[in-house]
Amino acid sequence: MMKPDEILKYCLDYLEGSILVESWGEKGIFYNPGHALKRGVYILTVKEKDGDHDKSSNLDRPGIYRVNLGVRKGTFIKLFGAVPKRPGAGGIVEMDHDFSVTDQILPHPVYAWMSWLCVLNPSEDTFEALKPYIQEAYEYAKEKFARRKEK
Repeated sequence: MMKPDEILKYCLDYLEGSILVESWGEKGIFYNPGHALKRGVYILTVKEKDGDHDKSSNLDRPGIYRVNLGVRKGTFIKLFGAVPKRPGAGGIVEMDHDFSVTDQILPHPVYAWMSWLCVLNPSEDTFEALKPYIQEAYEYAKEKFARRKEK
């Protein structure tokens, strides 16, 4: 099993212009070269505990964490068949998945409607399978960053 810090280090080492931000009980990798924006644009987060509105992964189990990242809508549809509707406040998306399963690429239980996916406790093999999606999230974040910087 990969450790959360190994995943974060991979991102910082291989995604140029990325920074680590810790907030809301999560560690996030943002694209923000030169700290040009106040926060930057999300690439990936690691969440190690349940939140008030996000308990479906049961992250309060010992040693459980979740890697989260956003991909393009077309990629999400190829993986999961469709993008779900946005859930109501405090709810989870209506998709036929057990969001507490480890070592499997899944839709994000709350943010799948924004084409986010996740993995709980990825093995090295699953992390290798996740790397192209991390790269896609990085490229997507760079595009969003450029648009925000123009404003």
